[in-house]
Amino acid sequence: MRVLLIEDERRLAENVATALRDGPGFAVDCAEDGLTGLDLAGNQCYDLIVLDLMLPKLDGLGLLRKIRSKGDRTSVLILTARGEATSIVELLNAGADDYLSKPFDLGELIARAKALIRRGKGVADPVLRLSDLELNTVEQTVHRSGRPIDLSPMEYRILEYLIHRPRVIVSKRELLEHLYDYNWEHHSNVIEAHVSNLRRKLDATTQQPSIETLRGRGYRMMVGKQESQ
Repeated sequence: MRVLLIEDERRLAENVATALRDGPGFAVDCAEDGLTGLDLAGNQCYDLIVLDLMLPKLDGLGLLRKIRSKGDRTSVLILTARGEATSIVELLNAGADDYLSKPFDLGELIARAKALIRRGKGVADPVLRLSDLELNTVEQTVHRSGRPIDLSPMEYRILEYLIHRPRVIVSKRELLEHLYDYNWEHHSNVIEAHVSNLRRKLDATTQQPSIETLRGRGYRMMVGKQESQ
């Protein structure tokens, strides 16, 4: 999943970005002021925006109102310092989905970020199931027919994104945009290699294929497709 972090306190931003990358394995883009954050939010596709209130050039509340006025429904987690004048009611009315008061525990931030992303995709349970395939987003484990499957971090992230969109065709470009930050030099063959390895591991002991490749279009989860027809 891809996260936009808008925070002007550099050390805090580095700590939060590192926690989101190293923990759940999110791709994280960072902005140090409100105008840069607004530009990124309008030109990139994100699963979550983590937004500080006190920002130079454009404050967090103003930025939040601007992205909501454009119809952007990306989940927004506000970071607010105790004693700031903006009330929680005002933030929620402006379109915030959740908030954390500084100082906060990074583990709590990660848990809330995961919950907001699941909610944004219409999934409440942290355990995602598709036929005989089970993915635990908290423990980051995968089982098929009860058998544990050892995946690399990138293979896990690809599977988590695909399983959130069962039977939907997901293009290579979409995977690249959600799994890598904007500093990554996009090469579609990287995705092809990871998907090939992922498919091989998922299908090692079953006759039911897991991921379908549609030439020139992308990938689609096949697990559970027969039952839905």
